[in-house]
Amino acid sequence: MRRRITWLVAATSSALVVAFVIPLCLLLVVIAEDRAAAKARDQAQNVAALIGTVTDQRTLAQAVTTIGATGATVVVVTASGQHLGSAEPLAADSQAAVDRARTSLQAVTVHQDHGIDAVVPVARAGGVDVVLATVPENEVRSGVVPGWLALGTLGAVLVGATVLMARELGRRVSTPVTELGTVAHRLYEGDLSARARPSGPEETAEVGRTLNRLADRISELLVAERERVADLGHRLRTPVTALRLATDRLDDREAAERLDRLIDELHHHVDSVVRDARRGLREDLPLPVDVGEIVAERAAFWGVLAEDLGRELVASVPQVDGGLRVAIARADVIECIDSLIDNCLTHTPDGAPIALAAGVDGSQAWFEVADGGPGLASEGYRGRGESAVGSTGLGLDIVDRIATSAGGQVGFTRSHLGGLSVRVSLPRAE
Repeated sequence: MRRRITWLVAATSSALVVAFVIPLCLLLVVIAEDRAAAKARDQAQNVAALIGTVTDQRTLAQAVTTIGATGATVVVVTASGQHLGSAEPLAADSQAAVDRARTSLQAVTVHQDHGIDAVVPVARAGGVDVVLATVPENEVRSGVVPGWLALGTLGAVLVGATVLMARELGRRVSTPVTELGTVAHRLYEGDLSARARPSGPEETAEVGRTLNRLADRISELLVAERERVADLGHRLRTPVTALRLATDRLDDREAAERLDRLIDELHHHVDSVVRDARRGLREDLPLPVDVGEIVAERAAFWGVLAEDLGRELVASVPQVDGGLRVAIARADVIECIDSLIDNCLTHTPDGAPIALAAGVDGSQAWFEVADGGPGLASEGYRGRGESAVGSTGLGLDIVDRIATSAGGQVGFTRSHLGGLSVRVSLPRAE
């Protein structure tokens, strides 16, 4: 912004300076020419007045020479064609001006190639004498170049001063905006301690104050949310503990042990949810995990329930060099697989098989859950809280959010079992 403001002001001031300097330079030329023409006319008129009082040509020639030495070059062309004051022949254009003045008996001032000629005819008894006063071109322009230099220097000084002021103005405007951008980026990254220093123009300062109020409000909301999460954790753990105590009183030890495993798993999930809710907005990337191992573990866990329900649950995890490592929290992968398996158990007919698989596709590692159910219509999953199959759609939404946050994606295809196949693809970790 600072650079743009500087260039804009520099371009504008330069255009204004040029718009004024050029006419002034032309005016200097006109003034110089008018001054030289006036000088030549004055010299010619003085000599013309002298001719009427001096009859001796020698005296007149000396007077002309003296006058010419103090101003314009003066030559008197007598009626007989004699040149007084200079022995040099006249230029062709000067001679033409002299002839016209002698014929018309009118004084003229002409700007010739060699300078400015002032011609004054003087009628005498013996004919018409003509006075020619010439200001050379170099003398006409003698004061123009210094004037141009002075105007150019003044214009450059004005442009330079304007640019300096523009740089200072740009700094005062851009620095607060840059600081606001830095603070906003820190807030975006999760640093809620970042605060802006209101400065600069009043509008910019007001933006800084508003940004600070927004950060304060976000901090207050997060504190309240943490408190609600802590309360939620307590409320969730209490019934789990009561359920475990009730399980201990069961006479069927096999069933009790199975329920204990399920309760342990439920307790693990409750802790995971509470831990994730308490997690700060900024954290380091999770350590890479092998999704193949997790798929195998979840298949073994859910296999017991699937067997009780009369369903076949199989898992296929190939051996891949380097494993199926992805940079995502282990709990998130478990959450995805469990949500997909739960959907299969909930929305497919009794006895429908379930298949888990994992693999590699280029730079992507993937895992999928397939079933032998009726499948999912094209409009079946619309988003969180919406589903054409009568469910809330929260499970698939959780899977989609987890995959998206890790830089992956979720795909829906028809499975080899005839039902739905949901594949989660994630970038492989190094």
